[in-house]
Amino acid sequence: MRAWIAFWNIFKKDVQTYYLKPPNISWGIIFPFSWTLMQLVRTPAADDTDLRSLLPGLVAMSILFGTTSMVAVTITFEKRSRSFDRLLTAPISLTTLVLAKMAGAVFFGALMACLPLLVGAFIVDLSGLNWAVAALGIWLMSISSAFLGLAIAVSAKEVFEAQTYANFFRFPMLFLSGFFLPIHSLPWLLRLLSYCLPLTYGADLLRWALVQAGDFHPGLDLAALAGFSTLLFSYCRWSITRKWIL
Repeated sequence: MRAWIAFWNIFKKDVQTYYLKPPNISWGIIFPFSWTLMQLVRTPAADDTDLRSLLPGLVAMSILFGTTSMVAVTITFEKRSRSFDRLLTAPISLTTLVLAKMAGAVFFGALMACLPLLVGAFIVDLSGLNWAVAALGIWLMSISSAFLGLAIAVSAKEVFEAQTYANFFRFPMLFLSGFFLPIHSLPWLLRLLSYCLPLTYGADLLRWALVQAGDFHPGLDLAALAGFSTLLFSYCRWSITRKWIL
């Protein structure tokens, strides 16, 4: 029971304190929202199918930037104020602490995933959307992206450093995860790299939900996202233990 109380209070404090920080607004909200508008309104003559095919990538991009921005703000601010040090000495397990810190980022990323869907609902017909598959894909992508952001944030001392480091991963992933270019059209070396990115499988799962087509089987997408989340969580826990966030 004590673990759940600690989890809830850490989650609530992060939501109240960090959601409206400027880096979250700029990178987590404004950037994905502006990209969504640009992509959906740039070709007014495109048919409904073409516009629907853009949404999986836009949703995945919103999740990626939303979660990593949230983690960068949360961890670096608390490292600077040394409040994370106090949490590390609290009588809760490190696993509970990591999951609680990531819960806010996961929730923020899932919330940002709604932006492209809300904008798209005014432009394209979403009546055929498989909401169960979409929701599962959004949550798994949010989890894996949050742990990716944590793995980056533990190496930074300031928010701008964490955002800069994150951009080295985020922007290449936009072009290697099948958002704008089909994976099969990439050179073989880049194609192999795309198979090592969690968002490749997240965007593919959303394509199954939106247009009932994808490069992989939905079961493989789910297994890959779960596997990436587990690996990234293990790495983050090991990294926090080793560096002790001091």
